Amino acid sequence: MSSSTTRTAALLGGVLLAALTACGSPADKAASDGPSEAAAPPAKPVAPPAPPGLPGMPPVLDAKNVYAADGPGKLSPTVKDFPSRVYVPNTNSDTVSVIDPATYKVIETIPVGRQPQHVVPSWDLKTLWVNNDVGDSLTAIDPATGKAGKTVAVSDPYNLYFTPNGTYSIVMASMDRELVFRDAHTMKTAKTVPVSCAGVNHADFSADGRYFIVSCEFSGELLKVDTAKMEVVGQQKLPFKGAMPQDVKLSPDGSTFYIADMMANGMWVLDGKKFTTPELLPTGKGTHGLYVSRDAKEMYISNRGEGSVSVFDFAQKKLAKKWRLPNGGSPDMGGVSADGKVLWLSGRYDAEVYAIDTTTGKQLARIPVGSGPHGLAVYPQPGRYSLGHTGVFR
Repeated sequence: MSSSTTRTAALLGGVLLAALTACGSPADKAASDGPSEAAAPPAKPVAPPAPPGLPGMPPVLDAKNVYAADGPGKLSPTVKDFPSRVYVPNTNSDTVSVIDPATYKVIETIPVGRQPQHVVPSWDLKTLWVNNDVGDSLTAIDPATGKAGKTVAVSDPYNLYFTPNGTYSIVMASMDRELVFRDAHTMKTAKTVPVSCAGVNHADFSADGRYFIVSCEFSGELLKVDTAKMEVVGQQKLPFKGAMPQDVKLSPDGSTFYIADMMANGMWVLDGKKFTTPELLPTGKGTHGLYVSRDAKEMYISNRGEGSVSVFDFAQKKLAKKWRLPNGGSPDMGGVSADGKVLWLSGRYDAEVYAIDTTTGKQLARIPVGSGPHGLAVYPQPGRYSLGHTGVFR
């Protein structure tokens, strides 16, 4: 063999050896023997991020339960030392009756402005605002002492709400036909939104706080309002002749709004996102107030026209039971005790307040108060912040 042939053979042998070495590399051996500990796991699908909430709004704690912060006894440090009281605005007496829930006794009567409609906890939980509707004013009550403080001039404050980020209060100016956005602390007007419906009175916010649904009592309509833009973005007439929508409440999972209707004798079931025509669920005569239980499994529905309370099961999406007040009554607005054991409701046409056991439905007390008791507030209640009305907390 020539020297050139020898060199060629050597080169070919080297290439072949390199190829054989590569075929027997540790990586390939590991692949043939099964995955090594260092092998990367298969990529998992990434869930899409939750849609952002209203800027500045405290984050939702549980996507399946917007009332997660409202469980039994979950009092904020802001309110944990406040005495437990029930504040009852007497529309015809121009007073607020203060009840000690431990004794079921009125312990004080506070003079306020003309025609007080609701007692509303402020967003920061530090103040109770009495809505003096005809008196065109708000009276502040210090829940630490139970004493009345300053009075602020505000036109037609039938009801009061707060944006979920705590920036603005929203006055439901029923007769003025306006939604008035004001500074949540000073109550100075930021923007006035005229509405074409009659009798704006109650509302609740979507889970992300970006919009809220408003009931218009006297024209039987609903509004959808963009919270950040402070603009009405939807309006519809309820499909019932003579409809008079009242309280509004969001389901725990945030998918559905419920709207009480005292003339339709039931509550409307609304997809707030789509804002399509809602369906009516009959509950009782004069359906008025809606209150979520502390475990967010049920909702108490006051039927003012028949002296009863219907209990709605959120999971089953149907009525579970009905409690009737002995000797009748006119259960209206109210709230649930901090421990969730007692439902408090005003007796609008009977100058009294009812305390009802939420386990049995038994009436625990019937307490005389002033004339025309309306939107009473049980305070303090669990929750991080207040959205307004008689206590809608998140």
